[in-house]
Amino acid sequence: MRILVTGANGFVGKNLCVELARREGVRLWRYDLESAPGDLDEALASAEVIFHLAGVNRPRNADEFRAGNTGFTDEICRKLIDSGRKPKIVLSSSIQAELDNPYGLSKRGAEDAVREYCRTTCAAGVVYRLKNLFGKWCRPNYNSVTATFCHNIAHDQPIQISNPDNVVDLTYIDDVVTAFLSELDFAESPGGFRFADPLPSHKTTLGELAATIRSFRDQRTTLLLPNLSDPFVKALYATYLSYLEPDQFGYSLNIRTDDRGSLAEFVKSPTAGQIFVSRTKPGITRGNHFHHTKTEKFLVLEGEAVIRFRQIHGGEVIEHRVRGEQYRVLDIPPGYTHSIENVGTAELVTLFWANEIFDPTRPDTVFLKV
Repeated sequence: MRILVTGANGFVGKNLCVELARREGVRLWRYDLESAPGDLDEALASAEVIFHLAGVNRPRNADEFRAGNTGFTDEICRKLIDSGRKPKIVLSSSIQAELDNPYGLSKRGAEDAVREYCRTTCAAGVVYRLKNLFGKWCRPNYNSVTATFCHNIAHDQPIQISNPDNVVDLTYIDDVVTAFLSELDFAESPGGFRFADPLPSHKTTLGELAATIRSFRDQRTTLLLPNLSDPFVKALYATYLSYLEPDQFGYSLNIRTDDRGSLAEFVKSPTAGQIFVSRTKPGITRGNHFHHTKTEKFLVLEGEAVIRFRQIHGGEVIEHRVRGEQYRVLDIPPGYTHSIENVGTAELVTLFWANEIFDPTRPDTVFLKV
């Protein structure tokens, strides 16, 4: 399939082109401001589908809105009509096309140009009126509040919020790309002009948005994972991480050491508990306690250990011998006192998961030798 993407170096264009380039049998033309004058004509002469994403949203004067949005779209449509070709056009528009400001009027003019192209040629044309977009590769301090908040908070730079109660309606870039790619499945469908159904979005206030992004930054000290069961938070967290500089990727954990070895908490979650890792010296035993409700999982990553259990009301001691190369997980049921002993000659490295975050006021940890 032969596909042209205008505005290929923009936020939406970059994300879309990555996926199009991965598809077998796709001949992709990328057109942007840096392209040679003849590149557009070459692509228009062959393309079966055109994703028209190019446009102007931050001009030096209002006249550039009409030239960059309505004018350029009209130029593409006119060239196609004159050539007798009728590829499908997918136009990236804006919810502001419903408004009578200069930007909105220029986007509505672009929609009208596609509508007339479809009427004249019987080609297929679809318009996506997009809301406020966010995701990786969006330019900060330009026209995306999410990109600006993510970039500035990640770089410890100030952000400005005129009114924290102002509501923004946000759509994730991956949802846009998925919708655009679905248009390829109907590239040869009957012609006609239509508006695409609204894409998934999430409404939030500027104050809530900033607070959520700040919690991502603070996660390195609180260790609290965001609520990844919420699709919006999951997408926003991925977006925030994309604004980190390479030298910011790594961070250190708080290590607690004693004569037994060391221990560090890794991540915590109000709904999924916490994970921590320990190093234990040869011959040392950890544990010798039980829990009433708390449950745990032990995974030895390196070394050799014996994990012992005993039902607290009595009975024989149960032993499980494990080695790091086995990747064998041991569940720790409540009501069983348990311990883990390093029986090897080197340090024992163990990953622990508990189903709740440790609360020193309610530890649910009772000392009892196995």
